[in-house]
Amino acid sequence: MSESVVALELDSLPLTGRHLIEASAGTGKTFTLAALYVRLVLGPLPGRETLDFPRPLTPPEILVVTFTEAATAELRERIRARLKQAREWLLASPDARRDRVLATLLAPLVAAGETACRSGADASIRPRG
Repeated sequence: MSESVVALELDSLPLTGRHLIEASAGTGKTFTLAALYVRLVLGPLPGRETLDFPRPLTPPEILVVTFTEAATAELRERIRARLKQAREWLLASPDARRDRVLATLLAPLVAAGETACRSGADASIRPRG
């Protein structure tokens, strides 16, 4: 049985099943894990239902493992920081959103929100009766 190596795409890696993320030192493993953690917390987003986990997870439900206490502390802080950055990105005005990775990860959520706002606005200006 041969296994193929596939480049990891943060927004399209299926979040069910088992996946091995293997990389050399300094190549962005912690960055990648923090981004995938954001996706797990968000749950299934429109258009990514088959890729995302079937429901949003809370931090106590997510296990992230690394090798040393120092690496664990760094990973914990980076994940917290990324969650905070995602929140700030969503609350920012569109012209202030500079993080391209968050833009990719959160695009379905933004699009769904804009659609809902337009639908609500359309419904509020239609005459009743």
